[in-house]
Amino acid sequence: MRKYLYLIILSLSLVSCYTYQVKKTVDTAIDNKQASKNNAALANTNSPQTESIKAKSQSQNLQQTSVAVNVQEKLAPNKNVKIDVDGRAYKVIVDRWEGDSLIAHPVHSREKVLKFHKNQINAEKIAEKRFSQPIADIITVVAYAGIGFGIWSLLQ
Repeated sequence: MRKYLYLIILSLSLVSCYTYQVKKTVDTAIDNKQASKNNAALANTNSPQTESIKAKSQSQNLQQTSVAVNVQEKLAPNKNVKIDVDGRAYKVIVDRWEGDSLIAHPVHSREKVLKFHKNQINAEKIAEKRFSQPIADIITVVAYAGIGFGIWSLLQ
């Protein structure tokens, strides 16, 4: 019985409610569908104004994709992130930007300094450390079940 209790306590102490999650970018597919509907409606009327509106919507779509990929905006100082650099994953806390270079340190080692160029960092795999509500709910249910099982075993 004690082995199971120690096993439950050990497993709960190793679980964290915080996970590294890739930030969801603006869904350009939905924007493109809406823009195509607008363009189809505007295609029926050929005027200089409709062509300028088409050009504006296309330029906005290009700006949205370039904004989503900007590494320096995603990696603000004091953020706890997981980045992919040249095929290798690092869990770091961002210190600062010096020109085009990111200065950071590993999560559990403040003394060690890491320096990466912004072109080395894969912008699509930048994951921020966030609180995960589903994991917290699972841990809560398991803890309550463990407490209930403990009380039941004491009463037997």
